[in-house]
Amino acid sequence: MIQSGFIAAIDLGTSKITGVVARKNEDNVISVLACETIPSNRCIRRGLVYNIEETGAKVRKLISLLENKLNRKIAKVYVSVAGQSLHAVSHSVSKQLSSSGIVTENVIDQMRKEAEKFMPDMSKCYEIADVEYIINEKPEPQPVGVATTQIVANYQMIVGRPNIITNIEKSIIDRAKLQIAGYVVGPLASAEISLNDNEKELGCAFIDFGAGTSSLSIYKGGKLRYMVVIPFGGATITSDICDLNFIESDAELYKVKFGKTYETTDSGFFNPFATKPDIDLPTLNHVIELRLQEIVDNIAEQIKLSGYMDQLGAGMVISGGASQLKNIDMFLKENLNMPVRKASAKKTFINNYPELANDPSLTQALGLLLSGWENCEEQIVEPLLQEEEAVKEEVKPKPAKKPKNSGRKKSGEFFSKVESMFGRIFDDEDDTN
Repeated sequence: MIQSGFIAAIDLGTSKITGVVARKNEDNVISVLACETIPSNRCIRRGLVYNIEETGAKVRKLISLLENKLNRKIAKVYVSVAGQSLHAVSHSVSKQLSSSGIVTENVIDQMRKEAEKFMPDMSKCYEIADVEYIINEKPEPQPVGVATTQIVANYQMIVGRPNIITNIEKSIIDRAKLQIAGYVVGPLASAEISLNDNEKELGCAFIDFGAGTSSLSIYKGGKLRYMVVIPFGGATITSDICDLNFIESDAELYKVKFGKTYETTDSGFFNPFATKPDIDLPTLNHVIELRLQEIVDNIAEQIKLSGYMDQLGAGMVISGGASQLKNIDMFLKENLNMPVRKASAKKTFINNYPELANDPSLTQALGLLLSGWENCEEQIVEPLLQEEEAVKEEVKPKPAKKPKNSGRKKSGEFFSKVESMFGRIFDDEDDTN
């Protein structure tokens, strides 16, 4: 728990980099102190740092903006981990107990430490997302204190390419000159701050629609059961609109301002901006819908592969910047045949700035704060005052007296006379000024 100082987090997104600073109390309630966002401008692609120098410069600029608001210095940050290689894998650890054995906290700790040693082929484990304990072949939510001869722990491990964090460290540590307090898997952070316990228990598909990728996380029985990242997002739709002979900035503007799905009956719109080219709205929406249909088909296939297609009682929850596309919830509801709601940060976690909490594009950045516990404020060590130095000198033990030497003068007497002589010299100089 942060009693003083603050927690700082950086969300490295494909379209924008977001920095947020907050305090958190013992009940995990967050008070946001500052939030800033700057465009990524292609230095991050599909959630991965592509241009190290540019990313470092942008993070440094973002930190300066936050520090100006705080009037304090930031020394370290929590950072999001993303990328299309991330996915969940199951890993089981079992432990045999004596015939009169009882599950203790020590047993649970030993099993987790063993799970942390898990080394998937050609991948790196970035986080243990969830765990389910099995005793007597039945799930046991509270295993400590239960008498049994064997306990099994099924861990959901989030794994991905081993070099995901390499460029993050080069840009943030080497270029932006910041320490990294910890890494947090972005889709898990977003789901943690957005989903309620009922949705996790009944079963839901959580979709984080980013610019470069879209992540699918499936929860059931209160646990994460499946997670995968689909390499399509809002930037893919923008790229398709560019094929209508628009530059990228105009394509993004049209998508956000006029683009919609589910209905394409609008008439053409002539010159919507004075300095922009004409656009035909039905054509724009048709292009958007074609690409979105491809993304939804991929999501549907992954839900089917998870084995939970008919077990999602709470339907679907969507977040991320691309989830703000008009009518996307209606489009998903019709195509996936399940209820859909847009995510927002739970009010039990964020006690101020409702405009930030209700913004689906900020759920991941805010979710990073839930995993933070280190004080990220730069600690300034004050130099010792002269009075303190003087006190230290006074309390030093006096050296033992040396035996007298009748053949030579004491060194103390000699230096005393020299000191007296030089003291008079400086007194004379002062008198002449």
